[in-house]
Amino acid sequence: MSENGDRPRSTFVTESSPRAIGSHFELSIFRIQHSLFLVSTGVIRILSDLHYGDRGSRLRTLPSLAPLFEGASSLVLNGDSLDTRPGPDPVRTAQLRADLLGFFARSAPPTTILTGNHDPDISPEHSLDLADGQVFVMHGDIIFDDMVPWGQDAAVARQRLNKEFAARPAGTTETLAERFAIYRRVAASIPQRHQSEQNSFKYTLSFVADTIWPPNRVMRVLSAWRRAPRLAASLTQRFRPSARFAIIGHVHHPGFWRRPDGLVILNTGSFCPPSGGCAIDVGTDRLTLRRIVEHRGGFHFGKTMAEFALAPT
Repeated sequence: MSENGDRPRSTFVTESSPRAIGSHFELSIFRIQHSLFLVSTGVIRILSDLHYGDRGSRLRTLPSLAPLFEGASSLVLNGDSLDTRPGPDPVRTAQLRADLLGFFARSAPPTTILTGNHDPDISPEHSLDLADGQVFVMHGDIIFDDMVPWGQDAAVARQRLNKEFAARPAGTTETLAERFAIYRRVAASIPQRHQSEQNSFKYTLSFVADTIWPPNRVMRVLSAWRRAPRLAASLTQRFRPSARFAIIGHVHHPGFWRRPDGLVILNTGSFCPPSGGCAIDVGTDRLTLRRIVEHRGGFHFGKTMAEFALAPT
């Protein structure tokens, strides 16, 4: 809150009072037992995995996102907006962070920023519950026991996660907040790799070493794509059993999957090749998944991939 009591237009929002946006809708944010609920009479638009500042991202300039804001009452950035982990150029990392937060504060609808494994300290918020609990939103790295199963740091991540979980008090039940805290501590302990490289040739070599080579790395990626819907469903059923939809990013594989019990898993993909990304709109009566396409230096909406009805709230 500012000195005069007004909340900024953007960044992460955690207070519990309603806020009027313009003249046509109201945004309310409140907590129940450590859960962050966001309620809006307008459209809540969800994006993820911008990877701003990474040479591999199609997002070169933040203003190119502006067409994606049209018609949205508020935004959610669902993790990996940029890389805030320790890197060789902390000044550049700090500048990228300031640029992103400043842009969404000045030039976007009110924005709730959630953490991911690349930006574990970008916000105190890690998940959202929308549409009266029908929609559960999280980045998605916490569904894997090694955080990034296709990455060079998978073994290190698994070892550190196992150590953290082994240190939990015996006989206690793990909470979602505790799980996020453990994963975010471990993510923050793993430094940037190719994400910090600015030389295009060196970046390509580093990217190949980190994500493609050796050849079985591709099989790990495909395995993660295949397993993600099932693992996301399992975690949602464990911590949000009443949710009808779970929204993740993380694995850069856009689409939707309906589970046998009716739970729908949606993935927003990313702003990185090869699969690209999607946006999800959560309105008052429906949830819509749309492709994002790049055209004339800006990002725009492509075809609608799916629509689902929401129960009245």
